[in-house]
Formats: sequence, C-alpha cells, structure tokens
Amino acid sequence: MENILAAIDASAYAASVCGYAGWAAKRLSLPVELLHVVQRQDPVTARRDLSGAIGLGVKSDLMEELVRLSEESSRTEIEKGRILLKAGEQLLREAGVADVTILHRHGGIVETILEREDHARLVVMGKRGVGHEFASDHIGSMIERVVRASARPVLVASREFAEPRHVVFAYDASPAAERALERLANSPLFDGLPVTIVMAEADGEAKRAQLAKAEAVFASGHPVTVIMERGKAEHVIPHVVASTGQPLLLMGAYGHSPIRRMIVGSTTTEMVRTVKAPVLMVR
Repeated sequence: MENILAAIDASAYAASVCGYAGWAAKRLSLPVELLHVVQRQDPVTARRDLSGAIGLGVKSDLMEELVRLSEESSRTEIEKGRILLKAGEQLLREAGVADVTILHRHGGIVETILEREDHARLVVMGKRGVGHEFASDHIGSMIERVVRASARPVLVASREFAEPRHVVFAYDASPAAERALERLANSPLFDGLPVTIVMAEADGEAKRAQLAKAEAVFASGHPVTVIMERGKAEHVIPHVVASTGQPLLLMGAYGHSPIRRMIVGSTTTEMVRTVKAPVLMVR
C-alpha cells in the first residue's frame, strides 16, 4: 500500500515536516509512515575516542567507563527518538491523519529512506537537520543525496508549515520538468490550486512555444499564469515565490551530472537553499 514517508529528527523542522506530510496525506488519501533514524557511529571515530586519544597506558576501569558512557549515549538517543516519534504522531493525528505508522531505525539516514521508499508516493524531509538548523545559507547534507538517489518526489519542508495555496512551477522543458508537469496537471495533490509557470533564462519564439505547450496541458478553467524572464533562475524564481501567497515551489531536480554541478553550480540546490517556501522536487 502506498504511503507518505516523512523523515524527522530533533531539529526545528520536525513539526513542519509533519505538517506537510499531513497535508499531502489528506489530499492523496494515503497513510503516513513517520521515520526517525538513529545514525550509526563511525567505528573509526569510536575507536579513536575510546582508545587512541588516551594512549596505551589507559587503565581498564577508565576504558570500561568510556564504553558505558557510549552505551548510555546510544540509549539516550533511542529514547529521544521514541519521544520525537510520539510527538510527531500526535501532530499528524491532530491534523486529521487517521492512519499513522511510526518507524524507529538505526543506520544511515539516506540508506534507510531509500529502503523504505518502495511504497512511498512522496518523501518529506526538512531543509536542515538538527546539526545545521540555524545555518540559513546552507541546506542539509542529506537532501541532495536523497534526491539524487530516490525514485520518488521529495518535498523539502520550510521551517514553518503553511498550507500551500498556490503552486509556482519552475519549468525549463527538461525531462525532469516534463515529469513534474505531468504530475502537476494530474495529481490530486494539486487539485484546485492556482499555478504560475515560470521559465527563467528564456527568450525567443522557441521558448515561448515550449511555455505555451506547458500551459496547454492543464484542463480548461484551471487557473494558470505564465511568466517568461531573461534573468537568471536563481534570481527570477525566488522573486516570484516571494510575491506569491503561501506558495509551494515545484521543479525538476538535478538535471546535470554531479561533475558539471561542481563546475557551474546547481539551480536545484540554490532554489532549496534560498527559497522561503516548501520545495517539491521530481527526478
């Protein structure tokens, strides 16, 4: 059975993740699987912490104490995760989601999400994790890894939940954008929401024809606005999003290879980093 897979940690984004997961679950009539992962400890780091930094002359009772503290820390993280999942489940049920499953796992976050996404229609996660939640110029280290590896659309939650009232669609006629367009026109997730299609770094008749073709995909009567601008996407798109009430930004994700991204940058990463709204990315 399909579900909404929502991954939370102890960051300030957890409540927002639950909010957007609940919004999607109700629109798609799907249950929510709420996931928290206690990350595995790097064995090299653990070995260094418990022996290498102390020296060969460490007493056995001190070593035993260090091991005990490490075990206590692990148990503490497990208990924190349990409390976090219970709080998230309560938020989802208060939002009207009747079917919620909580899942507590140990291991890698990315690997666990990929393992659990087989039955997911949508993956929801926060923009930043607990270690970087106040680093406003960055995105979480896991987001790009998840989006590049996942076969599912990924919704990156903004810090505060606000029910989307308008979809801003960043369209560039790429294969990923075409798949996002198909979902936008047909998924009940977007039913009744007005749409603004934005094509940045665009000019000429060929681009106008692409934009007109995208607009024509929508059923008659669906409110659609189109915008074509010559400016850079990283300037044009955030400006449109900021001028729209309670928006959700939809876009195709990572259209270029990682090597090319290192040279010319990534519009996808820049949008997630700078836009103050939830971002839904489709591979």
